[in-house]
Amino acid sequence: MSTAENDAQIINAEMPDVPLHAPNKINLKDYQKPSFDVETVSLDIKLFEDHAQVDSILKMVRQSAGDIVLFGEDLELLALTMNGEALTAERYEQSAGKLTISDAPDEVTLAIQVRICPQTNTALEGFYMAGSGDDRMFVTQCEPEGFRKITFYPDRPDVLAIFTTRLEADKRYPTLLANGNLVEAGDMIDAPNRHYAIWHDPTNKPSYLFACVVADLDVLTDSYTTSEGREVLLEVYAKSADIDKCDVGMQALKDSMQWDEVNYGRAYDLDRYMIVAVSQFNMGAMENKGLNIFNTACVLSSPETTTDTRSFSVKAIIAHEYFHNWTGNRITCRDWFQLCLKEGFTVYRDQSFSADQQSSAVQRIDDVATLRAHQFAEDAGPLAHPVRPESFVEINNFYTTTVYEKGAEIVRMIANTLGADHFRKGTDEYFRRYDGQAVTVEDFLSALSITNSKVEDFIDWYRQPGTPVVSGHQDYDSATQTLTITLSQQTRHVSGFDAPKPLPIPVATALFDKESGKIMAERMLLLDQATQTFTFEGISAAPVVSLLRDFSAPVQLNYDYQDEDLAFLLKHETNGFNRWQVTQMLVNRILLPNQGTKSDPDVYLAALAQTLPVLASEDAMLAARLLDIPSAQELAAAILKDYDPELVKAQREGLYQQLAEALKDQWEVLYKQLPLQSYEDSAEARGTRALRNVVLDMALTANVEGAGEWAQQQYDNASCMTERFGALKAMVNHQVVNADEYLAEFYERFQADDLVIDLWFSVQASADNVNADVIKSLLEHVDFDWNTPNRVRSVISAFTSQPTALWTQEGLDIYTDVIKKLDDSNPMIASRLLQVLARWNTLAEPRRQMAHVQLLDVQQQVSSKHVHESLNSVLGTATEEG
Repeated sequence: MSTAENDAQIINAEMPDVPLHAPNKINLKDYQKPSFDVETVSLDIKLFEDHAQVDSILKMVRQSAGDIVLFGEDLELLALTMNGEALTAERYEQSAGKLTISDAPDEVTLAIQVRICPQTNTALEGFYMAGSGDDRMFVTQCEPEGFRKITFYPDRPDVLAIFTTRLEADKRYPTLLANGNLVEAGDMIDAPNRHYAIWHDPTNKPSYLFACVVADLDVLTDSYTTSEGREVLLEVYAKSADIDKCDVGMQALKDSMQWDEVNYGRAYDLDRYMIVAVSQFNMGAMENKGLNIFNTACVLSSPETTTDTRSFSVKAIIAHEYFHNWTGNRITCRDWFQLCLKEGFTVYRDQSFSADQQSSAVQRIDDVATLRAHQFAEDAGPLAHPVRPESFVEINNFYTTTVYEKGAEIVRMIANTLGADHFRKGTDEYFRRYDGQAVTVEDFLSALSITNSKVEDFIDWYRQPGTPVVSGHQDYDSATQTLTITLSQQTRHVSGFDAPKPLPIPVATALFDKESGKIMAERMLLLDQATQTFTFEGISAAPVVSLLRDFSAPVQLNYDYQDEDLAFLLKHETNGFNRWQVTQMLVNRILLPNQGTKSDPDVYLAALAQTLPVLASEDAMLAARLLDIPSAQELAAAILKDYDPELVKAQREGLYQQLAEALKDQWEVLYKQLPLQSYEDSAEARGTRALRNVVLDMALTANVEGAGEWAQQQYDNASCMTERFGALKAMVNHQVVNADEYLAEFYERFQADDLVIDLWFSVQASADNVNADVIKSLLEHVDFDWNTPNRVRSVISAFTSQPTALWTQEGLDIYTDVIKKLDDSNPMIASRLLQVLARWNTLAEPRRQMAHVQLLDVQQQVSSKHVHESLNSVLGTATEEG
């Protein structure tokens, strides 16, 4: 499943007591297999105007001693029979979300009838209504534990069964979809205004992969012939007004199917593959077997309404969910502690796919920028947890960047350590050995280790929280022509976990000749001790060392570089990612002098001035990224004490201003070299548009004469949303004359398109001059919808990009009020919004105390286990052990 979102000491005396009703933890060490397995499931879901009736028949077989335990939430039990005998209330126990049947025989057929109310299910889990009026549709979201809101079931990932699903509804909903292949469909004889469809999925799957859709949708169809000769019907379902925005997603699906065959030997296994676009969806998308349900933002795309960034994201997310067919569906998780098993491997696979679709350097930059801005911050604070957590209260809280992005980095390290051929042999063995099973991280590493047993040493990366810091220096002996590099690693000790131990850290290394700028030697160093020395012989002169090339490990690098060494690498590095990385190192030295050596901005500015013009003509997208300055959030994550948002903003904006003015003479030249052209979806065209938008913003920052007119002309003459929105964002942030008129024009032009209006909300909520009054007005806008996560995120998540506005009394009042409001209706979103405040304890006073008081107030007014678990972590309190 795709989701597209801290180290200070806390004074014990300030810690509030844990609420008496705090839910218990579930621990990895307590895992036990279920007493009963389920062989087959027959579901009959009848949808009515104000409720749904769900009849299920479960054929179960005993695995070990114990009771039958079924999970169920928000269900009204109407009938229960076992092997044809109706069970009275004395024969079972129903409490605390469980239905327990004792003294069951070894083979059982359970028939269960329940009533549910999807029409009032605002949590968007289980079976729920999305939209309203004529636009409403009924969909499911079952990962991780939503199926228990549909019927009573052993709702856990290690229970795999064959599902047959019958759907019945009024004909106002002509689209009836479920997992697998369509078996039968027709009208109801006794109710001519109703119809039904029966679907059968021949693949064993856990309940979290169940899906169904009842709606009125149009469909875009295509087909794909697999490498095994199977003809697969491909269908993308959407509202009729959006069906013309499904072509990008369809092509991405076909590209993904072919890519997986070529790179992993994996062919699709059903006769049909369906994708459904849903406007109200908590996640990005969901990989339900054969029936993927997608947030509209992650599947709909057109040049006129979608930026290049989001359009490329659509392709990546389509690929991610398709790749799950093997890494998540055919082979699934034994328990939810193994979430990283399917997500980490699949993220690595979708990142590799994306790297083949555009500049691989830019893809790596995007991946690492996300990791540093979000996962490193998670690792540095109270929300730090291992890639495979040891315990949880609410598993939804662990759909985190640590599990997804850091999990992917571990797979990448293993792949780089093994090399392409051996990694492919290992993954082939994984698919061969575990197809159709629910497995663990240890099983994954065992399969990959068939060509190199050291792979199993990477298990500690899954167990240990925190980001390692790799420090080092070099010594050159001209007499022996020998270079020695000494590296050490250190990881902060996270409270509640064992003291960290040295991890295997692959460090991709190249030595550059200072005279020619060419590579003298390359090697992958494996740092697996606290301190190690590596020797290079036959080195004719002292080189410049490039480390962690292509970001070969998810670590922070603290090497003994001179500014001139970094400037040299900016000019001569052959690895595009590392050219970006050294610019980031220079910038961080300037902006965070307390974190290392204070750098001279002139060295950074001079190196960029020399590099940018040449790179702009060779790789415009990479050139655009070289102008990156870390976001305010990323900079804040590196400050462990007395963080002052105003000071960080002033320093960041000051350097941005210096950069804009230092290269002022280049902006007009570059902008004219990047003229507006007819739309083309290619890596080169996307790079041109990206660089043009950056140059426009730089020109406005430097007060280049006529830059305001450039922005207006770009908006007026735009061939696509990337150009139009880039101009609008620049005008809003720089308060260009007539910016408000352009905002109004943008709204009028696109008010019928929800995803574009999300952009309209976000550009205002994230504006450089945003304040609490702006956010209040957006939340009160007629088009703001509390029940649509995309709309909530377009305002509230965008607001967090401006910490100077967030970390004020007015900003926190608004933000925490949103969390409290969503706690009851959509606790999953409330919990994720709350986690943004995890860095409160690094703030300088009086902000720190102000934020603490706000969090204590939230704790007294919320009730969901989602938010309570996040609060306990953010505030540093412990949850009761189960």
